[in-house]
Amino acid sequence: MRKKNKHKKKKILKRTILFIVLDVLALLGFFIMYGPFDYFRNLYVSTAMNTMDHQWLARIFFSDETIEKIMSSNYFITINEDANTDDIVIDTSEKKKYKDKYEKELLTREPGNDLYKVLSLKVGGSDAKLVAIYKPEKVRLISTEQFNVGTYGERIITMCERYGGVVCINGGGFVDNGLGSDIPLGYVIQDGKITWSDNTRANIIGMTKDGKLKLLTNTTGEEAIKKGVVDGLTFSPFLIVNGKELEIVGDPWGSSPRMAIAQRKDGVMMFLSIDGENYINGATLQDTIDVLKRYGAYNAANLDGGTSSSMVVEGELINNPPAAAKKTNGRYVVTGWGLIP
Repeated sequence: MRKKNKHKKKKILKRTILFIVLDVLALLGFFIMYGPFDYFRNLYVSTAMNTMDHQWLARIFFSDETIEKIMSSNYFITINEDANTDDIVIDTSEKKKYKDKYEKELLTREPGNDLYKVLSLKVGGSDAKLVAIYKPEKVRLISTEQFNVGTYGERIITMCERYGGVVCINGGGFVDNGLGSDIPLGYVIQDGKITWSDNTRANIIGMTKDGKLKLLTNTTGEEAIKKGVVDGLTFSPFLIVNGKELEIVGDPWGSSPRMAIAQRKDGVMMFLSIDGENYINGATLQDTIDVLKRYGAYNAANLDGGTSSSMVVEGELINNPPAAAKKTNGRYVVTGWGLIP
């Protein structure tokens, strides 16, 4: 009888502790969502509303009127000018003198490797990888073999291997069905030809034949090709154009895993991957700009981040994407950028 009573008391104690924990979590969530501190509320809403499929997470707690008010106080002002590639004078050789420790870190080669260098960083409190690419003319767009309705794209690790790439990252957006999709958003340009188009004017991130990053605003694929783009895709926002930073008010996209492509005035390309979990941590747009500027970026563009984030070096996924993608060695995507020797 005593054993039964003792067992019953333990069960009651466990349940009591569980309910206390749940009550504390509920109160904490209520305090974050409706308390006096705007930061957490704004971060939650702006992060959720700038995803393709998870805007409902914001609408669980807030009315459309509240969401609109939060979003209108957190925004960025688009840079309305194209990158001037005449400013880029390609000379990626090692230097005798360096401007600062960051330039020295980026440009000093590892023994026997004149193609690229991987730097491990902290950005916005999260782990990040920055790859310096010393052969910008070898950076090319990579993509799935064909764009078809009803298929799921391809992982960057597989795509990179098929192209013979040594360093690859994911690129543009796509029609999102949860797993991925083989339908790109905007334009895809490969080898000077348009391989996909939804016939809408947009920002195009392109590469010229001589290895210059070409950022074009409100344009078409046809116009981009006339301006020298041989490989390109649609995505935004542009983070740095001709040395000018994107103007950011508040925290419009919150913290998230992020990807970016950039180029210095000396032609050195940079691929950036910042780790994190969706809606939990990662980096803001401003964090991303700050680290790219630190390493000398003159032109830079945001790429598809979140679960799509993938950085592959020598056949291995070296970043740490959100858990859902980590389990499968990367998410299915449609386009990317690769160092193809």
